[in-house]
Amino acid sequence: MVLSSVLGFPRIGANREVKKAVEAYWGGKLSADELTKAAADVKKASWTSLKERGVNLIPSGDFTLYDHILDHSAAFNVIPKRYLGKGLSPLDVYFAMGRGRQADGVDVPASEMKKWFDSNYHFVVPEFSEETEFKLNFNKALEEYREAKDLGIETRPVVVGPITFLALGKNAKEASAGFQPISLLPKLIPIYKQLLAALKDAGAESVQIDEPFLVLDQAALYEKQYASAYAELAPVSPKLIIASYYGRLDSNVTFVAKLPVAGLHIDLDRAPGQLEEVIAAVKPTNLILSLGVVSGRNIWKTDFQAAIKLGQKAIDALGQDRVIIASSSSLLHTPVTLAAENKLTPEQKDWFSFALEKASEIAVIAASLSGSQDAKVAEAVEANRVSIAKRREFERNSDASVRSRVAAITPDQFERKSPFSVRKEIQQKQLQLPKFPTTTIGSFPQTKEIRQARAKLNKKEITVAEYEKFIEKEIENVVRFQERIGLDLLVHGEPERNDMVQYFGEQFEGFVFTQNGWVQSYGSRYVRPPIIVSDVSRPKPITVRWSSYAQSLTSKPMKGMLTGPVTILNWSFPRADVSRELQCKQLALALRDEVIDLEKAGIKAVQVDEPALREGLPLRKADWQAYLDWALPSFKLATAGVTDALQTHSHFCYSDFDDIFPSIQALDADVISIEASKSDLKLLNTFKHYGYSNQIGPGVYDIHSPRVPSEEEIKERIAAMLGTLPADLLVINPDCGLKTRGWSETEASLVNLVNAARWARQTYA
Repeated sequence: MVLSSVLGFPRIGANREVKKAVEAYWGGKLSADELTKAAADVKKASWTSLKERGVNLIPSGDFTLYDHILDHSAAFNVIPKRYLGKGLSPLDVYFAMGRGRQADGVDVPASEMKKWFDSNYHFVVPEFSEETEFKLNFNKALEEYREAKDLGIETRPVVVGPITFLALGKNAKEASAGFQPISLLPKLIPIYKQLLAALKDAGAESVQIDEPFLVLDQAALYEKQYASAYAELAPVSPKLIIASYYGRLDSNVTFVAKLPVAGLHIDLDRAPGQLEEVIAAVKPTNLILSLGVVSGRNIWKTDFQAAIKLGQKAIDALGQDRVIIASSSSLLHTPVTLAAENKLTPEQKDWFSFALEKASEIAVIAASLSGSQDAKVAEAVEANRVSIAKRREFERNSDASVRSRVAAITPDQFERKSPFSVRKEIQQKQLQLPKFPTTTIGSFPQTKEIRQARAKLNKKEITVAEYEKFIEKEIENVVRFQERIGLDLLVHGEPERNDMVQYFGEQFEGFVFTQNGWVQSYGSRYVRPPIIVSDVSRPKPITVRWSSYAQSLTSKPMKGMLTGPVTILNWSFPRADVSRELQCKQLALALRDEVIDLEKAGIKAVQVDEPALREGLPLRKADWQAYLDWALPSFKLATAGVTDALQTHSHFCYSDFDDIFPSIQALDADVISIEASKSDLKLLNTFKHYGYSNQIGPGVYDIHSPRVPSEEEIKERIAAMLGTLPADLLVINPDCGLKTRGWSETEASLVNLVNAARWARQTYA
């Protein structure tokens, strides 16, 4: 019999119960016990739903209140000293690590965040040094396994693998210069043995141990560490299933197949071509092969015929008992269920499959491969065939004008008219900005009143005219605030926008949207990614109305705000029937029109944000250039259609840019702003190595935390930056947009930023 498996499930709740409970706890409106109860209810609903859909191997231990890697750090005592001895409860220490804390005499910044492989999910980076002392503060996997068992549900615990945990960490400040986290493996393995032995004693038959690091090139360097670690773990553990995902194993399969584990999971959604090589490697062994044939990353209905074909190939080689049908990765990247989507047309709804629907797909594919005679299984397979055929018919449609415009792109459309050195002088005459100009990344707090006004408009409780009058007032308040505190390059604050990608998708042709398609980005921050279903175009100007109004209120220059083509693509659910390159260039042409229209309307600076540029980079270095060959030109296509006088900006955040910094330089934006404060300004080493010729604003404080940075902190960061960057190129700005912050902390932080910039002008005159 072929078993079915889900590697992980969304932890947000069908109605965002976890977000509401966590934020209520932060606001002092919910007790720790009540938070625990809310979490238990969500876990119960998830486990029960998966069982009802016929999934054999149901995950436990993958739930989190904030981040699963942060959970692992807290459980294994990887807690930086700055969070200890403050009189905080373990739960508040945990949240302080994730988001910082500035209350009751405690003032600590948040830990660094990074993108989880090539996704828009952010994890909290573990910090290691020679002083790290591992111990098991709590056994989360065991607790959740027992919690599910008490409900009558047998689960397969999920644990982050030891190599992945160490390899994704960073050196703590106290670590020596040559320290490498992987050197801690001998100290870490005994704690894993303790955790896994407890699961075995509790009756767990198998454990999913996540090692996504195996799909990276660097994993080949750790062959010996993998061998030694699992040689120690296997004898004391339940059956271990090593899970790789998000990419292909490549040559790493050679040593992985020799590990003393019970099974191996591979991602056949992102890397279907690896199947034959993996089968050949595991066939001489007794390894079970788990096939990720149902995507954990997109929302398109699975093509059962294609999935069954892959499964049958593995069964023919290994036999039914050595094959599991599974999601390609955790389903945390997908919304919970289609059930609440009432505004999609029946045709559109039939295209999609969210987490619960994917669980049903997995169970049906496994049953079909097991030779099930159940009429319901046969009916589901036939219904899927008809559905896929209908979607293929829709996909054959295209917008001839959009396709023709892409085909007609010429090389000169990718380049500005003059080099930066020429543009800089022209722009300075027009903008008249001081030394160390101050600006923000774009958004200002989205208050309850703004969200209520948007909701009233959607419910038709107010007219469009009434809503626009409200938005004008909000913009005026933001402009007056910026003038009052002395910012130099202003923004309109984006009160009209729900999300930086969704907003633009709603104005473009070619997108559809969900009502409840929420996906976790980090902590309690959820997004509703739009879905690209056909060719993309811009029927009319989008932002010109609001940027022009904002500029009319002030004599200071106003910066127009757009989301870049690569980010819109990467933060949407893209089409599966055409290339990402084609979709990105369509988006770029639509945005190019918007940039040109903004300049015609009198806007003197335009920011086109690309925070997902690095995120979209393939995991294997051999694949990088093919991606960069269309991603970089797409940004340039969007921004190069203006005169030399328009100052172009772009923003990047929360990724490792060291390896592609020359590509960021090649974008030729006049100004880039980039996350720096949360990572201890380590990006300055990149500037030292590569240099940077255009203007740059490394963020001087972390906006993802409610903590207000002192003026002195910002001065210290500016001084550190000026130790590396030329004074005439430095721009002073926060790490990211201020949408998620409250007004009190926003005002206090920006006042300190402006004062620090004034100090810099005097000190470095």
